[in-house]
Amino acid sequence: MTRRVDDPTLRQAYLEAMGVQAWARRDAAVERVAAPVSEAAGAGSLASDVTSVPTPPSPTPAPMDPSGIGALDLGGLARVVADCQACALAAGRTHTVFGVGDPSARLMIVGEGPGAEEDRQGEPFVGRAGRLLNAMLRAMGLDREAVYIANIVKCRPPNNRDPRPEEVAACSRFLRRQIELVRPGIIVAVGRVAAQNLLGSTETLGRMRGREHVHAATGTPVVVTYHPAYLLRTPADKWKAWEDLRRVMRLLERDR
Repeated sequence: MTRRVDDPTLRQAYLEAMGVQAWARRDAAVERVAAPVSEAAGAGSLASDVTSVPTPPSPTPAPMDPSGIGALDLGGLARVVADCQACALAAGRTHTVFGVGDPSARLMIVGEGPGAEEDRQGEPFVGRAGRLLNAMLRAMGLDREAVYIANIVKCRPPNNRDPRPEEVAACSRFLRRQIELVRPGIIVAVGRVAAQNLLGSTETLGRMRGREHVHAATGTPVVVTYHPAYLLRTPADKWKAWEDLRRVMRLLERDR
């Protein structure tokens, strides 16, 4: 069962932990507060404030699958990933980083790939970036355990470089199967590398933000936002990230 954090005081505390402070314009008639829409506003208010999501296309038919990946559940898929030697990243890993969270989550977070701490622990988004991601989720009213978190690639690229096309290709079948099994209502792609590879795009993150996207292989709506590691380096952009998260919250509310 999805766990939510609905206490406004707690939610404001998590917003502050994320580094987003409430503010208001001096013109009281145009007051704006950087906090989630109150429950009193009702679902109609939420739905009226979001651009319509285009009707998702029919999922791309699955190609022939001699590997049998398409028949695996999450546990079986994780075991295959743990033994994978399909690209050069396997040689330098400590652990594969498969994914964690609710296997029937309505929200799925997709990042780029493991960093040093993730490689040591075998879990995505730990360390400082993970703590900020947790605060971002709680600001939305969600616990980390209520979502599903995965990466484009399952092994750490050396020195945290961007994954190469052949490395992304080797892992793409794993991520696609994760999405098929979890069946989230919305995917949030955090960071340029995740967004470009998930959407098959070469656009900048700035151009992808604020628009509705669809994961072609599964038909799942995708929202693009900043990576928590970027926000730690550029805290001024946390406001923009909060705008993206509010979009996600409105879509989740409409999808109830």
